[in-house]
Amino acid sequence: MQKRTKSTDSRSATVKRRTKETKISATVDLDGTGAYDVSTGVGFLDHMIEQLARHSLIDITLKAEGDLHIDQHHTTEDSGIVLGQAFAEALGDKAGITRYGACYLPMDETLTRVALDVSGRPYLVWDVEFTRSKIGEMDTELFREWFQAFAQHAGITLHVENLYGENSHHVAETCYKALARALRQAIAIDPRQSGRVPSTKGQL
Repeated sequence: MQKRTKSTDSRSATVKRRTKETKISATVDLDGTGAYDVSTGVGFLDHMIEQLARHSLIDITLKAEGDLHIDQHHTTEDSGIVLGQAFAEALGDKAGITRYGACYLPMDETLTRVALDVSGRPYLVWDVEFTRSKIGEMDTELFREWFQAFAQHAGITLHVENLYGENSHHVAETCYKALARALRQAIAIDPRQSGRVPSTKGQL
């Protein structure tokens, strides 16, 4: 079961999704200040989504209840799904946006590169390895699941590459922060577009 609400006077949206595995509600405001209120039951995932909000300047409210007694997979993946859907809903027809964004994000010994296209054609290239199987209580293999779910449902082409790094916490955090900065570029309104969709096809 899913419910979507699009604001008519701003680039914001709310999506609610309920399955037998998770119950999730997400609200995004693309023209926010980076405010966040995140609770998924997975502490490190909360921390990463908070970083996404803060560094993209997208306001994010995300509340998730999931079958954590089994594992964190469904909660992590479905959080990416719902956030991606809210992002796509808030963007609308994408008129006037810059469309492309990229970022090299350093954190101590780690450097990660993210490049993306708000294209309407979802695709993920994920070239990230971790030296540990867990960060806190979170399985590091779940980060790819989150990024895949977000890219698929946001409708973006997303390339994430960790160029080097040793600390798994730093690797994960640079992925989210670089995504945030690239999104911030891509969704910015370009005054030279004069409200046009940035494609010769006339739509994205």
